[in-house]
Amino acid sequence: MGKYLLRRFAVNLLLVVIAASLAYLLAASSINPRANYEQRNPRPPAAVVEATLTQYNINDKTPILQRYATWVSGVVHGDFGRTWDGGSVNAEMGRRVGVSLRLLLVGTILGSAIGVAVGAFAAVRQYKISDKAIGVSSFVIMAVPVFVIGTMLTIIAVNINDAAGTKVFEYLGEYNPALSGWAQFTNRLNHLILPTIALCLGQIAFYSRIQRNMMLDVLGQDFVRTAMAKGLRRRTALFKHALRTALIPAATYFAFAFGTLLTGATFTEKIFNWHGMGAWLVDSINAHDVNSVAAVNVFAAVCILFAGLLSDVIIAALDPRVRVS
Repeated sequence: MGKYLLRRFAVNLLLVVIAASLAYLLAASSINPRANYEQRNPRPPAAVVEATLTQYNINDKTPILQRYATWVSGVVHGDFGRTWDGGSVNAEMGRRVGVSLRLLLVGTILGSAIGVAVGAFAAVRQYKISDKAIGVSSFVIMAVPVFVIGTMLTIIAVNINDAAGTKVFEYLGEYNPALSGWAQFTNRLNHLILPTIALCLGQIAFYSRIQRNMMLDVLGQDFVRTAMAKGLRRRTALFKHALRTALIPAATYFAFAFGTLLTGATFTEKIFNWHGMGAWLVDSINAHDVNSVAAVNVFAAVCILFAGLLSDVIIAALDPRVRVS
């Protein structure tokens, strides 16, 4: 299994390099940092603008491959460069990575776990009212964009707070900086509820559909019927044999689903005013900040790399055939 995971890591790492490189080249060729200086009043001298752009490695008059080589050299040494106004990209990233990871990890764990459980339940209850209700709900949720779900949750929270006369749900920001200790911890959890729900709903709907279909295929297999014919309890046969086998295809979708979750997190952070990597990406594009856009894309590529590795580990743990590959 070690050789298998090592091969998968090497392949995923190569994909990360390619994705990050393409993201930088696209940003460097389409974003115009020069506009930030030309729109100032009074406009800085042309020589100052040129020197500043060159210093930050965002001068569009410098060949793009030369800028790319400079950027790669910095990234290899752990330096993602400077923002268009001279700030440190590393420092800004350090403030925002934890915010996004907190939201992404909770959303991934809850969304995938609940989705798998709901899908398996729907398969066992095939054609029952509960199965049909889960199916209709899943398709409705998947048809609604995450920013619509986030906005609806905000409206619901406002109405609940107004009806209760107090803040039952926090819907703006990450926490209240005026609090400390246990009060701030519980306040952070309250702020986490609505963004997590906004991300989890799509994951639950996605995984429930996949898991239901995979579970139905497995329930008709001979090894499940044979296990129950030999006297194994139905619940044990479903969990020990059927569910474990049905989880393998769902695990292969984990990395792809995580990529979708990253996209959803971008809208979620903007709606709920979280200062994470997704919100930073939107702000950086609006600010024509090439190096910040590239840094966010590196972060996204690395996250998907680890999601892919975790997916491979899960598959190797569930499928004994992988261990001898």
